[in-house]
Amino acid sequence: MSYVAWLTKLRGADKSSAIQGTIRKIHYNFPDGTEMVEEYSTETGVILRRAWKKKSDLIRKDEWEIELGDPLPRALAGAKSNNADGFLFQESSTEPLLSKRITRVAIEWRIRNLPYPLCTYSITCDGDERTITVRTSNKKYFKRIEIPEFQRCNFAPRQEDLTVFHQNQTLIISYKKPPILIEMEKAVLVELQNIETIEYDNLQCEDLLKGLMGG
Repeated sequence: MSYVAWLTKLRGADKSSAIQGTIRKIHYNFPDGTEMVEEYSTETGVILRRAWKKKSDLIRKDEWEIELGDPLPRALAGAKSNNADGFLFQESSTEPLLSKRITRVAIEWRIRNLPYPLCTYSITCDGDERTITVRTSNKKYFKRIEIPEFQRCNFAPRQEDLTVFHQNQTLIISYKKPPILIEMEKAVLVELQNIETIEYDNLQCEDLLKGLMGG
């Protein structure tokens, strides 16, 4: 298994689990002081959010870095609002804004506030770096997108599995999940079955998350 190192990392963490409605939240404490929070749909098993907080010697409170999904709730992290389709949304902003989600069959990125026609964009995969690069012919936008999932399962992305759309000033990039990633996701879900899970109502779960994230 090319993703054995990722499974070993997860197994070595102290973990707690709680369910709120149809969302299961997993909190990880790793030996090096790093923390990770994941949210899964209990109906589909698909991950909805992943956020990291690295150990810091700074006096100020550490911030959570969103790897995947919606921003943290405003009450927990001062996050900005989000729209109905589940993607990060910053009202009145004109700067390009990148968000990411995972479906059953694909990884999808959306870059909002990009008004240029589809022919303007060049989107390429870098197999060695496990990245996708977006650039425009008018030199108005450049972004190298890291793909941690592919790094964890040691998969090199291929151009033929990439699809691109543009609508409503949003560039939509979709990558079909390779079999190795689907296998890794299933293996992680098997590991999570062994964690004792507590079910909370909305208020209890919000208090729990505030405690986990230092709110």
